[in-house]
Amino acid sequence: MEEQIAKIWFSESRIYAQTDKNKVLSRPLEAFPLLKNASESDRNHYEISLSGEAVRWREIDEDICLDNFYQTEEPDYNNPTANLFKKTNADIFQIAKQIGIHHTLLQKHIYGIKKPSKQGFEAIAKALER
Repeated sequence: MEEQIAKIWFSESRIYAQTDKNKVLSRPLEAFPLLKNASESDRNHYEISLSGEAVRWREIDEDICLDNFYQTEEPDYNNPTANLFKKTNADIFQIAKQIGIHHTLLQKHIYGIKKPSKQGFEAIAKALER
């Protein structure tokens, strides 16, 4: 039997998972923008699914697999995409829609959790110029 999620909890900036083997894993909330922006009530209303391999938040339409807790990217607020947004009050939802990506992916680029491709970065910069 593989490792399974037994419990989920949150701190101000992280999500934690305890496995059935008592291993505690955590990720920054920036890795999951829907959870980062969710209320405490929404965060705490989850169900463990797929025989313990995933967690589901129906109200905010978020799913996280156990494998996500083994990723190691931490926020980097001093990255090129974040620096572009520091110069403007642009609406992240509008910019994401304009360049054809989901707003949570754009937020991950801003948080430094994911790095856009060169073309992606150029599209973001061009959209912010408008």
